[in-house]
Amino acid sequence: MPHALLAIDQGTTNTKALLVAEDGRVLAYGSSAVPLDLPRPAWFEQDADVIWTSVLDAAAQCLAAAPEVAVAGVTVSAQRESVLAWSRSTGRPLSRLIGWQDARTTEFCARLAAEGAGEDIRARTGLRLDPMFSAPKLRWLVDALDPGDDVCLGTVDAYLVHRLTGGAVFATEIGCASRTLLLDIRKAAWSPELLDLFGIAPELLPEVRGSAAGFGVTAGFGAVPDGVPVRAVLGDSHAALYAQGCHTPGTAKATYGTGSSVMAPADGVDGFSDRLSTTLAWQLAEPVAALEGNILATGAALETTAGMVGVADGEAVAALAATVDDAGGLVMVPAFAGLAAPHWDRGARGLLLGLARDTSPARVARAAIDAVAHQVCDVVEVIDQESTPLTELRADGGGSRSELLMQTQADLLGRPVTVAATSELSALGVAQLAWAVEHGETGRAPAPVARVYEPRLDAGRRAEARAGWRDAVRRSSATEAVR
Repeated sequence: MPHALLAIDQGTTNTKALLVAEDGRVLAYGSSAVPLDLPRPAWFEQDADVIWTSVLDAAAQCLAAAPEVAVAGVTVSAQRESVLAWSRSTGRPLSRLIGWQDARTTEFCARLAAEGAGEDIRARTGLRLDPMFSAPKLRWLVDALDPGDDVCLGTVDAYLVHRLTGGAVFATEIGCASRTLLLDIRKAAWSPELLDLFGIAPELLPEVRGSAAGFGVTAGFGAVPDGVPVRAVLGDSHAALYAQGCHTPGTAKATYGTGSSVMAPADGVDGFSDRLSTTLAWQLAEPVAALEGNILATGAALETTAGMVGVADGEAVAALAATVDDAGGLVMVPAFAGLAAPHWDRGARGLLLGLARDTSPARVARAAIDAVAHQVCDVVEVIDQESTPLTELRADGGGSRSELLMQTQADLLGRPVTVAATSELSALGVAQLAWAVEHGETGRAPAPVARVYEPRLDAGRRAEARAGWRDAVRRSSATEAVR
């Protein structure tokens, strides 16, 4: 009987499951949607029971599609900074999941920053003090729940591992832990000073483990037999970096999802960037560091634009945008919950500049496509300045299927964009890592390439477009609005 790894990828809007053979072939696939709720402006929540059900459903679909395949292990990739509370004894959620995009803790973060906490946080964690990261949201849960002995707090990977193992393992992967504002990335351990700063008791948090250190065995995981080892866990963006073969400085990937992660391996964790995050991508023998810029609204920008122009979804926005040659001078800044890297302006507001009487829905759609590409360019420019300059950008995620977006990205970057042949890089990457560890390898071959987009825009027009974008970002800032 052939055997494979069941790779679970729990993302913001859906959960996917792949059966990945030792040679990297995907033998079967399953998917289940996860609704995203906005109960108040800038609040993003999900039902954690629905997330768990989606994992069971996607896994069942996948296994039913290949009944002849034996599951040799389970791997997990997961959305990272989102948090929740759940019962240690039952595994059932005690709170809603608070999403990584959520900005409810903006004022709390501003108070800590005013007290001078930001520099110490960055020095220990490599991250800026920002509502996107986990610790402020965890503190919000502590205040809301008054937790006792039966409460677990953590990110999605820890929640899934706890449920996959029937409550036997309460652990988080080191790369996911490095996104919380609570991990000292030099010591690879929870920081007592930061736990005290955020008022989070250490016993509420999971044990930190290496990416393939072992996360127990399955128990009560739906169609998966009990006793199957949970072999590896990664953050979703980290898993995509691994699958893209980006293991050394000078290489980078951009994942186009609800938001986007632009990530490049770094030489260690010293010399923290003020504009990007220093994070731990994964740990086998030793931790691997990376520079990352997180963008809050890329796919979300297209989905929001769909409502503006009266089409069904982001894919329809891209199709509409392709009917015109350019945005006709229109510039969109999709700062729906402020701007993250490299601007870090949570007070920024979304705007459209250049409206005219003849502005068409197609021009608005094209401005949204341009906005996605410009935001990625902003991060790449900082990577070029602060690390090894990039010769190309490797792309994955749902947005990488849009020919218009990828060509626009290459045009505005002025360098090639290489698109992976599969958009399921997160699930594939964590499975590849697990297989590599089993066979004593340091890495696997990069994901197959579907297409390379070469830049077509001349330098003068590129510079003009980038200057117009920078001016629009300046106008979107809260400081500029007050003036």
